[in-house]
Amino acid sequence: MDIIRWGKRISLWAILSSLLAISPAYADTQSSARRVALSFDDIPRGEGAFMTMDDRTDKIIAALKGSGAAQVVFFLNPCKLSEAQGAGGEARIAAYVAAGHVIANHSCTHPQLSNSDTESYLADIDKAEAWLKGRPGYRPWFRFPYLDEGGADKVKRDAIRSGLAQRGLTNGYVTADGSDWNLEQLTLDARAAGKDMDMKALRKLYVASQMSALDYHDELAQLTLGRSPAHVLLLHETDLAALFLPDLIAEMKRRGWAIISADEAFADPINKAMPDVPFAAGTLTGSMAWERDIAPPLSPLWMTVGVQKYLFEKQVLKDAVTQ
Repeated sequence: MDIIRWGKRISLWAILSSLLAISPAYADTQSSARRVALSFDDIPRGEGAFMTMDDRTDKIIAALKGSGAAQVVFFLNPCKLSEAQGAGGEARIAAYVAAGHVIANHSCTHPQLSNSDTESYLADIDKAEAWLKGRPGYRPWFRFPYLDEGGADKVKRDAIRSGLAQRGLTNGYVTADGSDWNLEQLTLDARAAGKDMDMKALRKLYVASQMSALDYHDELAQLTLGRSPAHVLLLHETDLAALFLPDLIAEMKRRGWAIISADEAFADPINKAMPDVPFAAGTLTGSMAWERDIAPPLSPLWMTVGVQKYLFEKQVLKDAVTQ
């Protein structure tokens, strides 16, 4: 993965700048509009720290509509509909589609390819396809759970690539990942421990995390490709998305990002890329740079999960002791 390859480069200035979203100098260098589509994984997702699953869906739909994001893609795990966390999930999925959004395959049970055999992994994809095909809003895209495309096992990687092609499925890749799932877990842990959270600080941290991912990966893509591609940002169906999507999208636009449809993003020429790297996982931008031996940019910081945890504990938890 990108983090495994390049390690952590953390400074106090970078941490504070990311938290406060101080990056006008960088934004000013991007004169032409950059494009990004939003994608959401792991639907249906269980309850978060702040609202019911039904309320979350309603708020996500309203936030996307109010922010002018006319079409995003939700990657589904249909087998989870039969679990407790999936109660009412089919109705919520239908609500997303009725609002103009699209749905695609994220496997049926969310297995990790590195821990699975090829036959059972493809069977799991087929099970999800059987549920998805023919439904309104369906797109023939498959996103690897955990963004794991086989790790160091190139034989398995190539077998799955071939299996997807035989099924008419294309890679529902990610070009930027801000680890929003980690922030969501931190809020769940804090709520379970009875800790109060500063919601304004949490909003800043959520937005800063996603913007750091976008800015970092776009700079990496430009170093690799000589252009800014149509990006696909990885998000999850979380309470944080429901609460802070309007703030995130407003910040994207402020920095010159245009919100585009998933259809437009996945039509970018990079959709044909199949990087041959020692470890197949993570963002497509990271793998393409690795394949071409492109050194990562020095700034802005791509906020790691460790940095998120540090800032969450220092800034978001109300009982935190500031050093």
